[in-house]
Amino acid sequence: MVWARWMAGVAAVLASAALVAGCGASASAENHVAGRVLTVYASVPYVGASAPDARAVVGGLQLALDESHHRVGRYRIALHILDDATAQSGGWDPGQTSANARRAAANPSTIGYIGEIDSGASAVSIPLLNRAGIPQISPTSTAVGLTSAGAGALPGEPEKYYPKQGRTFVRLAPDDAVQAAVQVRAQLGAGCRRTVALEDDDVDGRDAALTFAAVARGSGLPVTGPEPFAPGADVRAAATFVARSGAACVLIAGLDDRRAADLARSIAAAAPGTMLFGWAGLGAPGFIDPAAGGVPAWLAPQAVLTGLVAGAAPPSPARRFQSAYARRYGAPPPAAAYGYEAMSLLLDAIGRASGGGRGEVGRSAVLAALFHTRGRRSGLGTYSVAADGDTTLDRYGIYRVRNGRLALWKVMSP
Repeated sequence: MVWARWMAGVAAVLASAALVAGCGASASAENHVAGRVLTVYASVPYVGASAPDARAVVGGLQLALDESHHRVGRYRIALHILDDATAQSGGWDPGQTSANARRAAANPSTIGYIGEIDSGASAVSIPLLNRAGIPQISPTSTAVGLTSAGAGALPGEPEKYYPKQGRTFVRLAPDDAVQAAVQVRAQLGAGCRRTVALEDDDVDGRDAALTFAAVARGSGLPVTGPEPFAPGADVRAAATFVARSGAACVLIAGLDDRRAADLARSIAAAAPGTMLFGWAGLGAPGFIDPAAGGVPAWLAPQAVLTGLVAGAAPPSPARRFQSAYARRYGAPPPAAAYGYEAMSLLLDAIGRASGGGRGEVGRSAVLAALFHTRGRRSGLGTYSVAADGDTTLDRYGIYRVRNGRLALWKVMSP
């Protein structure tokens, strides 16, 4: 089972964390960085379902760094982009992710780490970087247990990710509890009276479905499941499960867009008229575009997806970012704004920790500045960073599928 294999991999990584500490935490208590070059690592998957978001994030963070001329005062910022995926795993890989974190921890010039994209990968890298005292910002990891013990967290979370106790991880995307609450609002608004929750038996999908079920039941929306549709399994069994439940709505939580599209077609055949609600991550062509094997045009009106959203009316920072990104790369996917803000926030924290880059800089000072972020105006909205590493951002977009693309329908908060 994918979940069991992943947990075993994470356990092995956590067991080796003490060895990593000797590589990255041997500096002084303040972790001062010598020299005038500060290294930032970014860890993203260039293979698998999250690859489109990874490319968008990298484009955003490179744009932010270029706009700063790769400098904070007298310090030059050196960016190293690492792939946390392997062809064999078909996506992010625990061993590769831990290797990336170890590389960052072993470099005495490391001042920050941007990643991961997937929540399962963040669960691997957070404790390794925490032992080294390295500030970490994830643009898109949303699993509740990474920062809190709220609905959807597993036993031992989040404490097991922070062996040094102090927090070193900040994430920009609102967590799965926020997305679940938005999903519940959207489903109740669509007339759902019971929802079947299906998950793809992978880390992020399972966490999303468990969190949704907990939040939905607490909000008065009955949920059947979560029920896994495992890799390689016949999706008709899951479709039959939906049909027999009598529910008019189904939540598909997962990242494998093509398998989710196969599942959606099977559900439409077994239970015609069922509304299809998708978790963030299913907005890829393999689910939304018929030309790429996605849901057919006749089924698209029954599909509603939640997803990251960024932007506001001009002359906001969002519009300035969108214009700059579009000139370089084309229309920005939502994940691009989260990459841009991850780098911008880190550079801002470095500046605040070093007197605008004029004084000495250390990891602990940057961490303190990061967690003292208050009322920051950004392309994601105005936000502050809380003590647990979450921000006050709480919006998700509700998207419809039209002509093989996502069309923003509305923006919701819990």
